[in-house]
Amino acid sequence: MYPGQQPGPYGQQPPAGPYGPHGQPPQYQQPYPPGQQPQYQQPYPPHQPYPQQQYQPQQPYPPQQLYPSQQHAQPHAPSHDQEAGEGGMRLDPNLTPAQRELAQKIQEKSKPMAYGMVLGLPLTFGGVHYGITQKPFGFAAALVGLGLLAFGVYSLLQMQGLKRQLRLITADAWRSPAAHLPGARKAATQAAYLTGLLVLLSLAVTGYLLYRGAAWGAYGNSFGFGALMTAAALPFGMALAAATTIPQLLQVIPAGAKVGRSLYSILFVLATTVTGEGIKGHAVGPAVGGGAAVLVCWGAMTLLGKAAKRMRGERV
Repeated sequence: MYPGQQPGPYGQQPPAGPYGPHGQPPQYQQPYPPGQQPQYQQPYPPHQPYPQQQYQPQQPYPPQQLYPSQQHAQPHAPSHDQEAGEGGMRLDPNLTPAQRELAQKIQEKSKPMAYGMVLGLPLTFGGVHYGITQKPFGFAAALVGLGLLAFGVYSLLQMQGLKRQLRLITADAWRSPAAHLPGARKAATQAAYLTGLLVLLSLAVTGYLLYRGAAWGAYGNSFGFGALMTAAALPFGMALAAATTIPQLLQVIPAGAKVGRSLYSILFVLATTVTGEGIKGHAVGPAVGGGAAVLVCWGAMTLLGKAAKRMRGERV
């Protein structure tokens, strides 16, 4: 034993190197006598299965009671038979039951209104033209046309009454809660200017049709005169409808912007048709004028959509 070397725990010298003093791997003794294993203390008792709990079904919650002011604010999930309205037109899935019922009634009234206007206008104007230029028999046709026109106007008045009822339960038909914000007021003013432009464009289209009617020979033909007056009545009615929405926009009512956007879409379709016909016929004037009208209508529709969101207080 070397100086300073301490004996091992069991009276044996520790190996001098990794393989002992004679070059053989060291033989370590077991710290416990053979045949005896250490008794480890179990820190936790053995797991006992939990007693089976008696299953108790969960009681359902009672139905939620709605206040009267909240009854029209809950969206209604449309069923399969209510997905489409009159004429297969899709209804907004977020409509409440009361709004859906009124929307369907408005669509139902739109059909007799359209029939009365489309048939009454040409018979009235064409009959008067025929009675003056040809025979008095035309006045009888004009009376029939007046009856159809009166029926269409009566259906239109009924539609207006239903629309007023729909406005009572539609949030966009009332003054916006964000009307005090500068951004909402600025958007409403911008929408009013765009709607005023729509009035001017609609009146311009009406004048253009009446002017072109002379070149088309519509004033010398009773049928052509009736058809021309019917065609001119469409943009003229759009001008009246757009003019009535300007006061709503000045009061920061978002529904006015939505109406203006819908009316612009009609002019957009008409301008697209004129542009296509001009390109096919190699006519520079209709192609350029129709293309410019398409761009104006598209830009106005985009701006009105953004203005409606700002008027509601939404971020754009």
